[in-house]
Amino acid sequence: MTGRSYAEPAAGSLLTAYRKMVVGRRFDEQATALARQGRLAVHPSSLGQEACQVGAALALRDTDWLFPTYRDCVALVSRGIDPVEALTLLRGDAHCGYDPVRHRTAPQCTPLATHAAHAVGLAHGERLKGADTVALALVGDGATSEGDFHEALNLAGVLQAPVVFLVQNNGYAISVPLSAQCAAPSLAYKGVGYGMRSEQVDGNDAAAVLAVLTTAVEDARSGGGPWLVEAHTYRVAPHTSADDPSRYRPAAEVEQWLGHDPLPRLESALRDRGLLDDAGVKAVADEAESYAAGVRAHLSTEPDLDPLTLFDHVFRSPTTHLTEQRDALRADREGC
Repeated sequence: MTGRSYAEPAAGSLLTAYRKMVVGRRFDEQATALARQGRLAVHPSSLGQEACQVGAALALRDTDWLFPTYRDCVALVSRGIDPVEALTLLRGDAHCGYDPVRHRTAPQCTPLATHAAHAVGLAHGERLKGADTVALALVGDGATSEGDFHEALNLAGVLQAPVVFLVQNNGYAISVPLSAQCAAPSLAYKGVGYGMRSEQVDGNDAAAVLAVLTTAVEDARSGGGPWLVEAHTYRVAPHTSADDPSRYRPAAEVEQWLGHDPLPRLESALRDRGLLDDAGVKAVADEAESYAAGVRAHLSTEPDLDPLTLFDHVFRSPTTHLTEQRDALRADREGC
């Protein structure tokens, strides 16, 4: 563990975090409703984890890279990605709805931890080019049990790559509790074993998350090597809109964590410091509602999709079989 102290984020940064968390939560609620209506194939809610995702987005510069998982749509919209583009994968319209290069954000990763090594490779490659780019990879506690995660940490430690791994430890890998996954005192110890700076933070304290991640990102940028930050948080909602969490966790546990909701905690702190009042709260709530209405309106219409795009970006040079399949589909469509 680092044992270092962290500077408190500036008032402006905390107000920005609050606004993005409120908007992000309303967006997440709207996406969940759209999944229930059949407008999305599925939605993995991040309810209760907004401080982690917004903190990750705000800790990065526009020139840095974010590597998200399937649960990190709030991080995507907090980074400025169009909400409809952020939901394209979950709607089933395309593998990725946004331009990764333009937004410096990798496609959302569904297989656990496979993107962690990509983050290391990109960060190392950018450094070789002379850029001061940092890559931040979001992973869940379940991903820390995957071989890809350990290979990525080992490579990052050896290369001293400018990469930060943020483990959103929400207590469950779908239905598997952390106690059945890991015997270490905490997941942060996994970073220590690979020679990188490691830290634990209250993932429901937005100010603490932002303070630690900002320090980690800037330290990695300045040549301090990789970091692993374990954020202790909780997934209040089901694993996805198709999950029944009552089968594997007690309602009392959820109720207890609701008392640590990151949004009212930050709002209370801002009010106590005189940085937020009722008018400010209403203004942000109105913005969030308008944002959700826009998402609802755009996703109420059916997309105009071309099936032939399924064959784009599969290989740099399409294989013979792929070309034959594409030509067969084109001929079949032209014959209709």
